[in-house]
Amino acid sequence: MSSSCNSVEKKIYVHLNYTVPCVRLLNATHQIGCQSSLSGDVGVLHVLESEENLDWVLSSGPNPPYMVILESSLFTRSVMMKLKNGSSRVAGIVVVAPNTNPVEGFSPHTSCPNENTGVYSESYDPTLAHCNVTVWNPLGNGLSYEEYDFPIFSLKDDNDTQVIRQCYLNHNQAVNGSSPRYPLCAMQLYSHMSAVTDTATCMRRNDINFSISPEMVCDPLGDFNVWASTRPLNNTEKGHKMWEKVVIAAARLDSRSFFFDVAPGAESGASGFITLLAAAHALRNVTQEAQPNRTIFYTFFQGETFDYIGSSRMVYDMENNQFTVDLDNVHSVLEIGQVGLHGESRLWLHSDPVSRRNSSVNEEVRKLIENLQSAAAGLGFTVGEAGFSQPLPPSSFQRFLRARQIPGVVIENHQLNFTNRYYESMYDNAEYLNVSYPPNLTPEEQLKFVTDTAKALTEVATMVARALYVQAGGAENQQDNINADRQIVSQMLYGFLVRSNNSWFQQLIPSDLTSHLTDRPTNFYVGVNQQSSEPTLLVQYLLANLTGSAINITQENCQNQREDENDKESKHMFTYMWVQGAAPPNNTKREGFCVRSTVRLSRAVSPAFELRDYTSKDYSTWTESRWKSIKGRIFLVASHELEMLTLGVGVGVLLASLLLTYIISSKADILFSSGREPT
Repeated sequence: MSSSCNSVEKKIYVHLNYTVPCVRLLNATHQIGCQSSLSGDVGVLHVLESEENLDWVLSSGPNPPYMVILESSLFTRSVMMKLKNGSSRVAGIVVVAPNTNPVEGFSPHTSCPNENTGVYSESYDPTLAHCNVTVWNPLGNGLSYEEYDFPIFSLKDDNDTQVIRQCYLNHNQAVNGSSPRYPLCAMQLYSHMSAVTDTATCMRRNDINFSISPEMVCDPLGDFNVWASTRPLNNTEKGHKMWEKVVIAAARLDSRSFFFDVAPGAESGASGFITLLAAAHALRNVTQEAQPNRTIFYTFFQGETFDYIGSSRMVYDMENNQFTVDLDNVHSVLEIGQVGLHGESRLWLHSDPVSRRNSSVNEEVRKLIENLQSAAAGLGFTVGEAGFSQPLPPSSFQRFLRARQIPGVVIENHQLNFTNRYYESMYDNAEYLNVSYPPNLTPEEQLKFVTDTAKALTEVATMVARALYVQAGGAENQQDNINADRQIVSQMLYGFLVRSNNSWFQQLIPSDLTSHLTDRPTNFYVGVNQQSSEPTLLVQYLLANLTGSAINITQENCQNQREDENDKESKHMFTYMWVQGAAPPNNTKREGFCVRSTVRLSRAVSPAFELRDYTSKDYSTWTESRWKSIKGRIFLVASHELEMLTLGVGVGVLLASLLLTYIISSKADILFSSGREPT
């Protein structure tokens, strides 16, 4: 019976593959994003050919509501706001993702990212707040921060979109201005969101427990920060470490776009953290052979896109003696931001003009800038200092400055506003970073191929590594021995921006995590704090392999965080990870080994959720709504008149059958009585 039902459904519906929705997010004051009604939204398909063609959807079309198919060139604020304001005639929108990036640029983020949670405010030089001096993201149109009453999906430009276009041409396209005839091609999109209003409302609903298994409606955004130190630090003893000074080398891990599952973040995130990973690898040997006076602290922050979740949590933990070191241990900060060179030969060093009014802070910042300029000598680019009166760009370092005046510098590829034309969009991808390969290369050959982008980022990583070493008190004459590895940078670019399921990444992780590797670019959206995301896991194991060392102990001891059965102390100083290693030629059995490193994870969930302060103005309050199903399908729909006629005939047949049943029932004794047998 069920198989016959399925076959009927297949004859009626064509289900869409690879649908990527826009989902609902909430914060202290409002909700953003998209959703459908509980049973999904249905509309007649209309392929929008130009902005002038909007009139058909918004007023003149005879068969509303419409499900609008948008080519990416029409996915603009002007078109989207008109569709949003005419939402009674709009059932939903499907954006066809192109195979190449738009030339003119596109950023659905705001023009002033994280403007309310950085360091600049009414109490910290208000003239620099709210991007008054520099509008960092001038192409930002704010689409990602609008609320829509209908579902919005993205589809790849492939077979699904061809089926949709053909269905539209066959059934819906108006000929010579006349209305199309029924049956019409329609689409149904499901993306009902459970949470409404704001974070305080949805967290309060989470706490209502009327059943054994209460239904959650939203979850805080969050993940884990990844960090490691060049000198082992006792992670069990929290708080201040006597005689310890750390130089924090930071980068952010996350990104986002308008759509939930597509956040390639090539320029905005990956260029910075890949550079830092390569710098950490370049420093592995020299920091073991000639340990500098200060400890270098590699830190990768998660959730920075959403009001600095990761960095604000680390600062909060440092202030409350819940972290391995505290703010008194921090000597200085060097943050690597967007450093894709795109054929240019200049990077810019940004610092905070307010804290530099303090002479001791200014002196340390000057030393750090000189270290960076000296480290860049002889490399393929120059390093300039951004204007002294200019504020810091959006950066994790701002959260440290909110707590303490700490010397620091942020490295960027822009002097004023962002050069990234696709900031926080689905186009901030490998193509934009110019990670491309000659034709006809196998995946394994692409993994090993050294692109021009890899060469440029390798030089940036070399500069960062040399400057960090000197900043930590290392000898300047060691600088020539510090060089980043082009091959490693190439492999990281391929692994994060092309496909994580490759032979190199497979070697560096445990066998039970191989299911996280995919044949597509990594999604850098932070997600919710239920588990570590793919980028967090990959960076954790990459950092361990690039900064740690392989040691000869058993798998059991390795997984029990010890070097032998009697070892009770090492787990406080080191982390032990059993990775599956390379597969020997002509053999499927891998040769696993144990990696000892100082890599740790720390929670990257906003302190607002620890404090249960869901209307906080100091910390991120972003949550993500839960949902039950995300899907889309197309089918043919009959005219309203035919539907009414069918319903009328059905009701008529029902009444006639009831009347017939009543008559037969009332005459049953006559109709069904059997004649008596004669005596």
